[in-house]
Amino acid sequence: MLNIFFPLLQSGSGAAPAGGMGGGSSMLIFLLLMILIFYFFMIRPQQKKQKKIEEARNSLQRGDKVVTIGGIHGKIVDIKDRTFTLEIAHDVRIEVDKAAISFNEADLGRKSEAPKEEKTEENA
Repeated sequence: MLNIFFPLLQSGSGAAPAGGMGGGSSMLIFLLLMILIFYFFMIRPQQKKQKKIEEARNSLQRGDKVVTIGGIHGKIVDIKDRTFTLEIAHDVRIEVDKAAISFNEADLGRKSEAPKEEKTEENA
């Protein structure tokens, strides 16, 4: 199996022109192209998603209902620098780290959109 790949790897450097670099420059271009593709399809979208999540966490206010990454549902009753105090039942409060609040794609879309007007039966 490896005997198939070794000639392919050596084919670029075996027949180098007398005055040039040969296959090394094409390999460098291919490597740079792969890095650019990896950046634009993997790293950059993840950075944008993290930024949206951070903005959504910073926009949370008292009274908002949230879900933690552990699945605990609660209402925000106090906000500190790094933590939220959630009321999960009547007079039952817990303090969770801000990073423990989970968001899915629908939540992130809802935070960025303005409230839409509801249709009334008069317009129908």
